[in-house]
Amino acid sequence: MKTVLTGSAGGFCGGVARAVNMAESALAQKGRVYCLGKLLHNEAEIARLETLGMVTVDSVDEIPDGAAVLLRAHGEGPAVYEALRRKGAEVFDATCGRVAHIHRLAREAEERGRKLIVFGDPEHPEVRGVCGWCRDTVTVRNTEELDNLLQNDPQLAASPLRLLFQSTETQANLKKSKEIAKKRCTNCEIFDTICSATQIRQKEALELASRCDAMVVIGGKNSANSRHLADLCAQRCAHVLFLANAEELDTAALKAFDTIGITAGASVPARILKEVTRKMDEIRDTIETTEATTVEAAPAPAEAAVEKIEAPQAEAPAAEEKAEAPAAEGEKSFAELLEDSIKTIYNGEVVKGIVAAITPTEVTVDLGTKHSGYIPVEEFLDDNGTSVEDLIHIGDTVEASVVRVNDVEGTVMLSKRRLDAVKNWEDVEAACENETIVEGVVTEENKGGIVVKVKGLRVFVPASQSGLPRDAEMSQLLRQKVQLYITEVNKPRRRIVGSIRKVAARARHEAITRIWDEIEVGKRYHGTVKSLTSYGAFVDIGGVDGMVHVSELSWKRINKPADVVAVGDELDVYVINFDRASRKISLGYKDPNENPWERFMSQYQVGDVASVRIVKLMTFGAFAEIVPGVDGLIHISQIANRRIGKPDEVLSVGDIVDVKITAIDEDKHKVSLSIRALSEPAPAPERRSRPEREDKPRARADALVYEISETGKSSGFVPEITEYED
Repeated sequence: MKTVLTGSAGGFCGGVARAVNMAESALAQKGRVYCLGKLLHNEAEIARLETLGMVTVDSVDEIPDGAAVLLRAHGEGPAVYEALRRKGAEVFDATCGRVAHIHRLAREAEERGRKLIVFGDPEHPEVRGVCGWCRDTVTVRNTEELDNLLQNDPQLAASPLRLLFQSTETQANLKKSKEIAKKRCTNCEIFDTICSATQIRQKEALELASRCDAMVVIGGKNSANSRHLADLCAQRCAHVLFLANAEELDTAALKAFDTIGITAGASVPARILKEVTRKMDEIRDTIETTEATTVEAAPAPAEAAVEKIEAPQAEAPAAEEKAEAPAAEGEKSFAELLEDSIKTIYNGEVVKGIVAAITPTEVTVDLGTKHSGYIPVEEFLDDNGTSVEDLIHIGDTVEASVVRVNDVEGTVMLSKRRLDAVKNWEDVEAACENETIVEGVVTEENKGGIVVKVKGLRVFVPASQSGLPRDAEMSQLLRQKVQLYITEVNKPRRRIVGSIRKVAARARHEAITRIWDEIEVGKRYHGTVKSLTSYGAFVDIGGVDGMVHVSELSWKRINKPADVVAVGDELDVYVINFDRASRKISLGYKDPNENPWERFMSQYQVGDVASVRIVKLMTFGAFAEIVPGVDGLIHISQIANRRIGKPDEVLSVGDIVDVKITAIDEDKHKVSLSIRALSEPAPAPERRSRPEREDKPRARADALVYEISETGKSSGFVPEITEYED
């Protein structure tokens, strides 16, 4: 063994690498993750992940309800997604973007009434998943089965068909299948769904095998792409060793060969490839490692891969060549399209593409080149919880920034957020300069304040600018949409500072100005009770506090404001009076339409008899409720037809008595009542004869009038004296 040739297309393919990375990320988050089927065809790698907490299961029934579930790159059918949804599982979908595209094509076949033929291993999980997306599906393992199927079933061959290929199939099978379809079918759509990374590996393996005395193919025995690599190498090289790892390497057998080539399947980690190479280095006599030159075939864009075959036509004479039709105005020629398809993409470049597939985890973008672009789904999601299907659709044009290019795998990791971030920085800087309000969602609480996500950028809001009281918990703002001002932007340090409090202060100032500009007596407001005192309640009517006096809270007799309202209550109030100079507003709460005095006046008049309830006893008489909100006074002299010292000698609070209304003062809302007027008159006492005194008039009190305020409070008796001559 003198020379070892190592291919450049080694290690995990993009889909497998993403699946392994997603598994590691899910395990770091959840600790235990159930993988539906073997994640990849590499037992050593599976064993490593299982030590981290991954549990491999064969069916959905083995998964507990609500568990975290990883779907491998091979993909699954819709029945699996529905079963996991019913279990309430948290799904980490690692389906390869190429496989997701095949799923979409299978679903479209059913929607368009086409029978689906899947070329691949019927037992392979990828093929089973594809078949789940179309109910009218048949599978074929090789070109012989395809030919026999179409030849023996003329009705099938004449029906609308769609032919898809397992992503790890060979280009030779694709080419042969096209020839068979042209010969047997009248209406068949053929899609080249073979992964570009697989094509690169296969082409490189063929080139290596043609130059080497022996080939070492590393991969799992149950890996379809690894088996295909071994079969292809066997076509060009007589000695092929198919092994899973360095331990299976037969070093003695390899010493007999001068030139040995090494290639690896898509499920082989780079470390295993290195181990095999290192072991061969240890045993060879001359170390001469070269890297095989890779000529990458540029796969056509997704739509260009479709070839529709109509009824067979007579072949044109071999000598006759067709001239290429000139490109229409505004359209690219074939040469220009070819040039676009093989152009190089660089990190940091801004590219545009068409959305080709959407999975729960990523969006596949057709860039019109040999590369397939992938954008994580979370980069399309907004802060409103809108689903990705409502934000982007297949066929939409997207613009993104290139994060990482893998020319070997033919994949490009894209970021929409990075491109948006550049534009969003400009918007945030403009908002800071122009002092305009922006909106965002509070995403986290940290030491000293909170973080608000504004247009994908992190904005720090200090606790003093959060708008909350000093001792309040910042966590109450989490996941809340807030408005804020940008107060500082430091782009080199990637630091943005904002203020929620400033927005609230400005809104409060505008509300205060608006209220004082529009206020008038009788104007109604909807407010909130902010505080209570012994004499009333303060109500916020939109940035300005007004006071509702205790006498304006209720038509009924109350002891304190808390008997009617509480802090936080929402009230409909109206303006009674206001003073712009002192910034004071008097508000009313009780409804004027429910004035009990009006109700009293509509029911009673002087001389009527009413049944009343004694509500309070005083030394000079008793207060009685005539109707709710209107009290009258029964003077002590009108309680009984005999002389009494105190009202409680006859009456008690709560007694129901009949009285006669003897006087009504409509201006002062006062009512005089009498029990005595309804009683039998007492016997008149005998009068002693006295000498008449004509020179002195005698005074007699005809009545005692009691003044009652609207709240029922006494202001004292006013005796009315009449002088007359006896």
